[in-house]
Amino acid sequence: MTSQLKTAMLLGLLSAIIIILGGLMGGRTGVIFAFGLAVIMNVGSYWYSDKIVLSMYSARELSPEEAPYLHQIVEELAARAGIPKPRVCIVPEEAPNAFATGRNPENAVVAVTDGIMRLLSPQELRGVIAHEIGHIVNRDILIQTIAGVMASAIVTLANILQFSAIFGGNRDENGNSNPLAALVLAILAPIAASLIQMAISRSREYLADDTGAALCGQPLALAGALHRLGQASGQIPMHQGNPSTEQMFIVTPLFRNGGMARLFSTHPPLEERIARLQAMARHG
Repeated sequence: MTSQLKTAMLLGLLSAIIIILGGLMGGRTGVIFAFGLAVIMNVGSYWYSDKIVLSMYSARELSPEEAPYLHQIVEELAARAGIPKPRVCIVPEEAPNAFATGRNPENAVVAVTDGIMRLLSPQELRGVIAHEIGHIVNRDILIQTIAGVMASAIVTLANILQFSAIFGGNRDENGNSNPLAALVLAILAPIAASLIQMAISRSREYLADDTGAALCGQPLALAGALHRLGQASGQIPMHQGNPSTEQMFIVTPLFRNGGMARLFSTHPPLEERIARLQAMARHG
């Protein structure tokens, strides 16, 4: 199954949860109101996402004179991808990592940490930048925003449904009430929405790996970068890390030691990503 198809199916599941919760609330009016509220809440974060995130991590824009090789890589890969050259920023963090932000290719930013500039070889750094350009080309920020809108709507509906279940106000079209079932669903729905969001994020990471490998023409360089970043991520903490932005980075800035923690990770296991890139290199 392709990443695009999987993403569409997962967004469909989020929509289904909204419809089910709305039905339990008693009709379309509640769904429309809650969804509209969630949209309003998320529009601001979509339009200003780049400014918010860059400020959160104290990122500073780099001039071509400060980092000529980095700018050259970004310019070359953006041209290959057929998009305008993104702005280039540096994050004052020793933890090696990188992310892309901006609501569309015309307003995109590629940001790298001080640590990643020191850790990776030129070829590996090129692979990482290609991955981030892949996110921009695939409009992953827009997709994540849509998923966030739906998840916010689900949380809002679940909160209303919990209140209604506790105080006995939720009834179906026949006037019947099942507060226990409504309460259970109201508790489980936001958890399901979070897991679906994480699955969407993982799907987009695989797609960005594929796009990035094609753009740079060196799947093994990106695989090598992921391996080195994975080794370093558990040793060098991200001091300004924020769980709400975890999905933006090429590797998770939050250390997770397997088990249940992996279930709630926004990123696929690094070994699986590396294996896919190695297979891509073997098959040309």
